[in-house]
Amino acid sequence: MKKWLLVGLTCVAPAALGHLPETTVEACQGLTSGSSCSIGHSSGQCLRLSEDQAPVCVTGTLAIARIPSQERANGRPAARRHRVVQSEGLQYRVPANHNPITTSRIKVTIEGPWRVIEANGISTHKTGAFPNSGNPHKIETQRYKYRVPAAPKLAKKSTPVSLQNFGIGINGVPFDPSAAEWYLGNRGLWRYEALSGAVPLGVDDNYAHVQPNGAYHYHGLPTGLLARLQVTPQQHSPLIGWAADGFPIYALYGYGDDMNEETDVVKMHSSYRVKSGHRPTSNKQPGGYYDGTFVADYEYVEGAGSLDECNGRFVRTPDFPQGIYAYFLTEEWPIIPRCYKGTPSEDFRRGPAMGRPQPPRRRFG
Repeated sequence: MKKWLLVGLTCVAPAALGHLPETTVEACQGLTSGSSCSIGHSSGQCLRLSEDQAPVCVTGTLAIARIPSQERANGRPAARRHRVVQSEGLQYRVPANHNPITTSRIKVTIEGPWRVIEANGISTHKTGAFPNSGNPHKIETQRYKYRVPAAPKLAKKSTPVSLQNFGIGINGVPFDPSAAEWYLGNRGLWRYEALSGAVPLGVDDNYAHVQPNGAYHYHGLPTGLLARLQVTPQQHSPLIGWAADGFPIYALYGYGDDMNEETDVVKMHSSYRVKSGHRPTSNKQPGGYYDGTFVADYEYVEGAGSLDECNGRFVRTPDFPQGIYAYFLTEEWPIIPRCYKGTPSEDFRRGPAMGRPQPPRRRFG
């Protein structure tokens, strides 16, 4: 039975504890747990709802449902249970015909060794209707503040993206390739691919939808953003965004010769392929044949495409004529990279419960 937490007249599922309304957090800034607080005309008390979270202002009726420890560990969301084994590879999309709820705001500065990205998470392009039948949340402004290395370096080994944002677009909307959806709800190998169509997620034409905290985010190619940036096969992709490890993100097109800007522009291709054969059936494994329904249906085949296992390569770009490692969004899986070649910033580490980023709160200047 699902329990609920009532906070300041807002009903929040336990999985959303990391995304309480901003007013509840702001009302307790600088205060300790147990202090008095107020939201509008309502008085309340600052309480710490989890070990990892700052105090929030709780008013009205309070009924705390404790999250099982295995779901709280490492800020992970509860695994949702599904039984679908095969899918058509098509995710139904909601038409992106709604104007942004407000102006997109993003500021990028260099502070010492960091590139600091502050944004309100609102796109510059139209979005789908939210809530919708596949996604019950509405878009709300965010207060992102991410620090990524201004001079990123390759690490000795790659780091899986797992359930966190891979990076953030130049319009301030995050790239989030993964979904917290598992076969039979058993965490492990058989996690559903977000856009396989096996689980309806209510994404719009930008392959984006909304988290419980109102965060609009991309699960696939951000078509509206690419259109506004005029990404075409005739020229190298403009900068699309920044990965959590500080390396730049481009989309679809780059130079044919990595280090020669005079060569033709070519489409970049992933080196991942769907495995052949059938999945195992023993010990609660799904069975069926590999078709892209699950993330584990894919395998990396070195040299099969133009990109490495993290969907990147060392290249010259218009922004970095001296050369740099760069990621590319592709039409083929994984579309958004699933691993980092550098060291990801701790600012992208998942927060409590839902595991969404918990950057420092700060108003725009």
